[in-house]
Amino acid sequence: MAIDQKATSKQLLELWGDNSVHKADDHLSAAYVNHQMPDAAGGTSSKLLAEWKGLVTDFHQGFSDVNMEVLQQVAEGDFVCSRWRMTGKHTGTFGALEATGKTTTWTGVHTDRYEGDQLVESWVDWDKFSFLEGLGVIK
Repeated sequence: MAIDQKATSKQLLELWGDNSVHKADDHLSAAYVNHQMPDAAGGTSSKLLAEWKGLVTDFHQGFSDVNMEVLQQVAEGDFVCSRWRMTGKHTGTFGALEATGKTTTWTGVHTDRYEGDQLVESWVDWDKFSFLEGLGVIK
């Protein structure tokens, strides 16, 4: 029986909320690639599975009270596109940003591509401006 790709994409996005990246292994291909635009560190990036897990772990070292809400999903063929909103309180260092103690909210769009029951590739476009503005880093 084939997996419900929309439900799987929603579940994987919600892992950002509780830092349970180890729960992703059943659904992510060993060759998984996550394309970030923009990358939190600047520019754009393509992260392999271990790098993506490291990003989620690093994020949770800097943020607590994280909530990931999937707002809308559309699926066609082997693709699932999810629009989401995330909120987190900046309580620790994340990248070069020392803790601000502020809560920030931002949105993004995540497009996943499946091969069978495995997620093999994701494209993430997120609102870095709102993220940094909520932290008081930019105006």
